[in-house]
Amino acid sequence: MDLISEVIRTVRVGAAQARLIRQDAPGVRFPAFAGSGFHIVLHGVCWLVGDGDPVFLRPGDIVLTTAGGAHGLSETPCDLADLPLIEMGDLPPNPGPASFEFLCGNYRLDHARTPRYLRTLPGLIAVSPDEERHPETRAVISLLAAHVTKPQPGSAATLRALLDLVLVHVLRQWHEQNTTETWPEVAHPGVAAALREIHENPHHPWTVGRLSEAAGMPRAAFSRLFTAEVGEAPMTYLTGWRLSRAAQLLRETDASLARIAPQVGYSTEFALSAAFRREYGVSPGRFRSAAAGRAADT
Repeated sequence: MDLISEVIRTVRVGAAQARLIRQDAPGVRFPAFAGSGFHIVLHGVCWLVGDGDPVFLRPGDIVLTTAGGAHGLSETPCDLADLPLIEMGDLPPNPGPASFEFLCGNYRLDHARTPRYLRTLPGLIAVSPDEERHPETRAVISLLAAHVTKPQPGSAATLRALLDLVLVHVLRQWHEQNTTETWPEVAHPGVAAALREIHENPHHPWTVGRLSEAAGMPRAAFSRLFTAEVGEAPMTYLTGWRLSRAAQLLRETDASLARIAPQVGYSTEFALSAAFRREYGVSPGRFRSAAAGRAADT
């Protein structure tokens, strides 16, 4: 099972944002937020400040905030509380002198949960890309920098693709550089088979019994093993996946709720609407309107 691809599909439900930040001393603090994001150091050097020891960053280094934890970038090692909060919003970079410069990108999941696979990783991940082994990473960063500094027609459509690529490259390279760390994998072939069925056929009238048949396992053993490996009971995971897919369709298509419902396993638009509101805290219509408004502002 390709877990990185599943992570990308899930975070894409959120609002995509990116900006260039030119920062002088002492640095800047980012508050906790619902979502995942990254910083790419372009010029100068700085320190990543969070819960652990400060980490020195050079040009080209990438920081991934896996689950939106509070953190900061500082000219010198310091306590996070000593840094001033960043001014949020789509703002142009500071035209004055700067100690360091970085690209910032994120998916804000204001009405969704960060994927479990990211929540199992360290809250802050710093990666120094190996340009000899992965020259494509530098190419992706250059494309993102050009997108942010000189927006062109079609920028709103390309931003998500570029953020996806950065996240994919960071997760791949962190995994390569940390082979002793626990990587969220589904090892059992039966559980992996059930997950594939859920992901590829969310419209199917699944029950725990039918999923256990797809896994080739007794129902009780399947339910225990699935929960242990995935972190959620089979039907809880199924519901989350269906609603995540519904949110993606609401954001990326103009299909009516009546058309979306059977695609994600709900018999009526009313059943989907009720489940969606429980999961995301807003109605499907408000979710779509908010997504459209953010896209128009991009």
